[in-house]
Amino acid sequence: MIDRDAVRSNAKYLRSVRPIDPEEICEYIEGTPHPAVVREALREEAFDLQLVEREDGTFVPVPDDPAPFRDWRPTEFPEDHAFRFEDLLVERYGVNWHRGDSGDTLREAIRRLKTDYYYQNDVAYDGDAALGYGIYHLPDYYAAVGYVLDDIAERGLLPRVLRVLDVGAGTGGPALGLHDYLPDDSLVEYHAVEPSASADVLEHVLSETRQTFRTTVHRETAEAFDPESVLPEGEGFDLVCFANVLSELDDPVAVADRYLDAVADDGSFVGIAPADLNTSMQLREVERELAPADGDVTVYSPTLRLWPGYAPSDHGWSFDVGEDVAAPPFQTRLDEAGEATESRQPGDGTFTNETVQFSSFVLRHDGKRRLDVTADAGRYAKMAEMERHVTNRIDLLAVKLSHNLAEREGSNPLFKVGDGSEQVEHYAVLTKRDSLNEWVARADYGDVIAFENVLCLWNDDEGAYNLVVDAETVVDRVA
Repeated sequence: MIDRDAVRSNAKYLRSVRPIDPEEICEYIEGTPHPAVVREALREEAFDLQLVEREDGTFVPVPDDPAPFRDWRPTEFPEDHAFRFEDLLVERYGVNWHRGDSGDTLREAIRRLKTDYYYQNDVAYDGDAALGYGIYHLPDYYAAVGYVLDDIAERGLLPRVLRVLDVGAGTGGPALGLHDYLPDDSLVEYHAVEPSASADVLEHVLSETRQTFRTTVHRETAEAFDPESVLPEGEGFDLVCFANVLSELDDPVAVADRYLDAVADDGSFVGIAPADLNTSMQLREVERELAPADGDVTVYSPTLRLWPGYAPSDHGWSFDVGEDVAAPPFQTRLDEAGEATESRQPGDGTFTNETVQFSSFVLRHDGKRRLDVTADAGRYAKMAEMERHVTNRIDLLAVKLSHNLAEREGSNPLFKVGDGSEQVEHYAVLTKRDSLNEWVARADYGDVIAFENVLCLWNDDEGAYNLVVDAETVVDRVA
């Protein structure tokens, strides 16, 4: 057995002098172990030593700067990930996995999963269901997580050396997205909690990630797993992620709250959910329970609290929309096969999923927010007091919380907005666009915008406030 203390001490000495060469330091270790043994020991100690292995086999320190902002907008699911996933389909069902009984089984699994999600039924994942889930959701879940990481990275808050806990990791979409988002010289200790048959898929799709992305899969439920069991004493996770799993927990608030305690003081706690009404609203309910107005947990993004001491209580349906991700070959093969029925024709897109729509939150313990903006009571109206302002023109500070929600072509553009104090929904309606007010349309999801001279009306049909942006209104993006 190699003397690991000697490996560590030599590495600590040399890391600030020159690249660490296993063939060099093996001579300074008792027994002169083979360089390959030293190299493996360095790989296993890399996280604590903060070293990354280069192509020439030497080890160098991880750069001190955080992971860079990517402006993540993928339009394809990477081929290497797609091939690796399809290997599982071929291994289980054969090369014609998308045809015959196996194709029918997978299509039925996807139909059943869609139905269970829609009706909020309990979801069980056997081998067929896990692969069906992966076929339908790997690409969009891969894409969604990167948009959330962008929010964290743009303020330099995503470290290159990080401990990650992915709770309810599923078939690996968020894990692959995280892997590809981070630079090659990052160093990740990745732990996944996944009790179902999806863990088999997860382990396979992560089997060829780079050496610096070290993975451990814990086949336990979120309720049973102890996050402290994999943490050094006194330390926390840099990133804890609950992606597309909160809606499957019996008591999501209690479970999430326990994992929130395991986040480092300068770490991020991320929740992601599909954009449909039920799962999106439940995600927002969890966010509000974990980050009450008088608590010590801060909503970092996207639903910023612009008024200290206030928290929203509207229904909270808010979601972001990313670039479409082209259907990978494993989706189109399944979609184009099978028999025609009254409800579908082969190739009609029933089993492809190109849209990326998701709800999310990022919470932190250190008080940091993506945009450090606070409303001034001397200047802006407060949504919690909007009843006072009906039929009046007001100035307002708000976070843009949707893309255009207008359903009919030619309708006035409509955007959900909030300031963190709202008790019912507020929508900005753009009735006459010009150069002075177009920021209500141009601003990105999560941006803070300022309205000057906007008309407040009550929409009795929708039970919401309409903020009418017309030729008399000026809108600026504040941040």
